[in-house]
Amino acid sequence: MGQTLTGLLTSVRAIAGRPGTPPRARPGGGPDPELLAALRHCGDHLAALAASGPLTDARRTRLIASIGALTTACSTPGADAFDALLRTGQQALDSGGDAGARLALALADEATVLRARSKGAWRLRGNALDALGRSEEAITAYERHLALQQNAAASRDVERRIATLRAAGDRIDEALALVGGGEGATGAGADAGVVRLSRHLPAADALAAFTELVRLRTAERGAADPAVRRLAALYAEHRRLADRDPMADPLLGGAEPIGVPGLRRFLAGRTVCLVADTPHTAEQEQRPGSSLAALIGGYDLVVRCDAVRHAAPTARTDLHAVTLRGDSPWKGARWDRRATARLVFGDPLPHWRLALRSRLVPGAQDRIGDATLRRPLHDPALLAEAAADADEPASTAFTVLRLLDFLGTPARVDLIGFEGPAALPPREREWIGARTGRTDDTAVRITLR
Repeated sequence: MGQTLTGLLTSVRAIAGRPGTPPRARPGGGPDPELLAALRHCGDHLAALAASGPLTDARRTRLIASIGALTTACSTPGADAFDALLRTGQQALDSGGDAGARLALALADEATVLRARSKGAWRLRGNALDALGRSEEAITAYERHLALQQNAAASRDVERRIATLRAAGDRIDEALALVGGGEGATGAGADAGVVRLSRHLPAADALAAFTELVRLRTAERGAADPAVRRLAALYAEHRRLADRDPMADPLLGGAEPIGVPGLRRFLAGRTVCLVADTPHTAEQEQRPGSSLAALIGGYDLVVRCDAVRHAAPTARTDLHAVTLRGDSPWKGARWDRRATARLVFGDPLPHWRLALRSRLVPGAQDRIGDATLRRPLHDPALLAEAAADADEPASTAFTVLRLLDFLGTPARVDLIGFEGPAALPPREREWIGARTGRTDDTAVRITLR
């Protein structure tokens, strides 16, 4: 990939020029200046990727391939490179991180200049600004998209996102009115002037300012003060809106979204077992009078992971956990196994949302984990670990174990059947071994707590 990346960067620079040189019109009816500028942005991004070392992330690999297709389109006489430009912008957004979002925004800016009435270009610009936390600008771009979009059904997601962003801003406005100031107001007292809160701040800065405002106001007046309680409620609503739309999704089929506090309550004081999906365990579980069936039946919560191929469809499942894998995780089999609660782990957020809407079966679960539970190993609010090597992502069972251990509310957590073909990778077995309370060989049971 290193040589291919270097060769592509050379081709991009040959067509579009190097940093510091303005885009130029090419003789003989070459690419538009906006396309050359877009290629320049792609070249800068490729240079940064080349300097970051070997590439193992499939999303970045797809972005590089998309830049290659855009480069080919720009160097082919008579070719229309606009669609390739939009695809590259979307791949940049899907690659994740601020750098990908900034590239997507730069490409969207060039696309809107090139074709001011392209609804796809304005949608891409709104998505990029949204990903960068620039909510008010994102709303403006989304509204331009809606003005051009004639398909009402295709507009609903954008309309819902606009409503979410506006609702988050409204919570900030109400909080500012509550503390007795206008835009950029702070708490009173000695700390006045420290916090500058505004709906026009980038999302991360607004969240930090909101957090500090609640802290200062609580310290000043106490948590029992009615105004402080309302301020805290507004803060909580603002946090929830950052991860999901304010209205229930009808495609959840009546399932209740639960976050970290709800999952803690669901697990509190209960005995939990994770059951491996192996032919032997499934056969023993279905056999009348089986000691393993009796053992599993004695737990308060039974957890199963991913596609359950061997256990009977009627086998008890209180918590089903699944990790989204592959390039298009929303295209997999639907999750029709009945479970009291279902957790779906995955990133990036748009793919996670689409997978839920595409693969959840109405009535197959009573509760569904919300976006605050979609990446527990790497979420700063939970375990906050560095992302693992893309070649060795964590297993779903290990993610569940780490989450249960972090929450700390189950009375007991056991693993059943995780031996032989179902054994976890060495790194995960090492973590489990360091925390194993005891091992029951007859039941193939590992007790963590």
